[in-house]
Amino acid sequence: MHSLLKIQSQIVPDMLSVMQKRYQILRSIRLTEPVGRRTLADMLGMTERVLRSEAEFLKARKLISIKTAGMMVTPIGMKLLLELDEMMREITGISEMENSLKRILGVSKVVIVPGDSDETPLVKEEIGKATADILSSCLDKDNIIAVTGGTTMACTAEMLSSDIGEGRNLIFVPARGGIGEDVKNQANVICATMAEKTGGLHRVLYVPDEVGLEVYYSLLKEPAITEVLDMIKSANIVLHGIGDALTMAGRRRTSKTAMKKIIEENAVGEAFGYYFNENGEIVHKVPTIGMQISDLEEKPCVIAAAGGKSKAKAIKAYMKGAPKTTILITDEGAASEFLKGHP
Repeated sequence: MHSLLKIQSQIVPDMLSVMQKRYQILRSIRLTEPVGRRTLADMLGMTERVLRSEAEFLKARKLISIKTAGMMVTPIGMKLLLELDEMMREITGISEMENSLKRILGVSKVVIVPGDSDETPLVKEEIGKATADILSSCLDKDNIIAVTGGTTMACTAEMLSSDIGEGRNLIFVPARGGIGEDVKNQANVICATMAEKTGGLHRVLYVPDEVGLEVYYSLLKEPAITEVLDMIKSANIVLHGIGDALTMAGRRRTSKTAMKKIIEENAVGEAFGYYFNENGEIVHKVPTIGMQISDLEEKPCVIAAAGGKSKAKAIKAYMKGAPKTTILITDEGAASEFLKGHP
């Protein structure tokens, strides 16, 4: 069937583009339901007129319902989505891209979601959903999950559900202190949301991400802080994002001296307070409280999530030294850019 569709797409290329568009609309409704047409049109970068026409087509085939609260996917639509997911990944070449990236990086698994989160913000929610699904597959009966901050992790938190926690003990702990970004994107808040969504527990780490040595050693004497740090060390799962070096330096309100070094050393990526150049070499590190890069080697499951063409260099830089247990979740935009020049 997939081979037939590939042949048809060569003869009637419009057929595949129409199918992809309707598949994307159906997926997007599932992620954001109930959702209004205007809201979804803005998210997908479509005109409301085009989306209205497509929505009516999907409704006529009983794939979605349209109510006052917004559009929702029907059970028939959900069944079709499940059937389409794997087929579309093969037809569009995403499955092949995943295998190529896994081979190049030498990591446990690579998951690529369609689209580019730089161009379509909704794709970041797709990354969050994929991250939530992978997390669920990694869980044991008893789990301590260390989580960093950031918009991708915040999206992941929103995609978790109570069924993930059924029959399991889940404790979410912030992998790092706060770095001064929006409260909703801080690790403490994300952990609280994840615990609420799954029926698990969470701990807080009320310390700044970057501190001076004197403050650092002082904080390590606080029982409440050492308790959380011990739990972070004991985590069996790590969820983290990968940042653009200059963006993260800006969020940390980095000093002029450190910023100069980051720029001169051509840092492109950041994770856990470490800044990497394009060769994956650490060119700068901030004194931080929480999980360190070296802690990742002993973790059975490390899930790294980041997307967007603009983050391709950052992802590539970090992944050069990532532990082999890493599962990378990214989008088509970043993966395509990453694979340029690779056989």
